[in-house]
Amino acid sequence: MVGVVLIVLLALVVGGCVCVVWAERGGPRWVRGAARVTLSAGEVVRRAEKRRRRSGRRNDGAGE
Repeated sequence: MVGVVLIVLLALVVGGCVCVVWAERGGPRWVRGAARVTLSAGEVVRRAEKRRRRSGRRNDGAGE
């Protein structure tokens, strides 16, 4: 079951990347929308990772 979820997630990520490339080349409206969603999701993940790193540094250095 976990394998199926991972395969579906991988397919969504690859499909999103294809939509971003296709949209850059002037694809149809739905492709541009899918690309926008993909890029927005990437930005959310990037910001969450930055926050996680910052909070981890503060916690690690507090005991010294």
